[in-house]
Amino acid sequence: MDNNKIEELKQIINESKNIVFFGGAGVSTESGIPDFRSETGLYNAQKEFGRSPEEMLSNTFFTNCTDTFYRYYKKNLIYKDAKPNKAHMALAKLEEQGKLIGVVTQNIDGLHQLAGNKKVYELHGSVLRNYCMRCHESYSLDDVLEQDGIPKCSCGGTIKPDVVLYEEMLDDNVVNGAINAIRQADTMIVGGTSLVVYPAAGLIRYFKGKNLILINKSKTQYDSQASLVINDSIGEVLGACVL
Repeated sequence: MDNNKIEELKQIINESKNIVFFGGAGVSTESGIPDFRSETGLYNAQKEFGRSPEEMLSNTFFTNCTDTFYRYYKKNLIYKDAKPNKAHMALAKLEEQGKLIGVVTQNIDGLHQLAGNKKVYELHGSVLRNYCMRCHESYSLDDVLEQDGIPKCSCGGTIKPDVVLYEEMLDDNVVNGAINAIRQADTMIVGGTSLVVYPAAGLIRYFKGKNLILINKSKTQYDSQASLVINDSIGEVLGACVL
């Protein structure tokens, strides 16, 4: 870890009043939740189901092949034993200190809230929320996992995860909330994302503040626009700066 960059980030955090964090799959992989878009994830999906994750997580596939969708979904996107890591804990502490005004996440695991964050904009929804497509009754993740095959509501309707599938639009209220937070921020920390998944990655253009910080294990297309780039573990970096 580059100690000079860590010290620089510490100083930026100390001087900031309105920080927004924007995170992707790399935040959750450090809690043991694999990225289904990784080479391993793609290989496993093709090997077992003969299809890509993108196809199986599409609205069309959910509608036409609901049983196979749920077999893939329960096996590859649900990690009930996952716990918040240093990144989650550091962000919760920053919110508690009054410095962090929002977490914008592409993840669907609810770990930010489990760590203690309250202002979380879940761009792609959450596996923890589920609803009946017929009567809109709400169901927990446990309700879904307790049923074999396609989970059904007491009314007979199919239960659907409150997760944004491919071909579906992002929720306008969530997106607008995220944009408003980003516009108010003096510092934006982007971590654990390669910034290639749109429209979520496009939110970075709404940031007009002073410090754009990129923390990612690999390079991104936005590195040249950043005030500070740290190619390292998001959990280790934020942990060293905050915890």
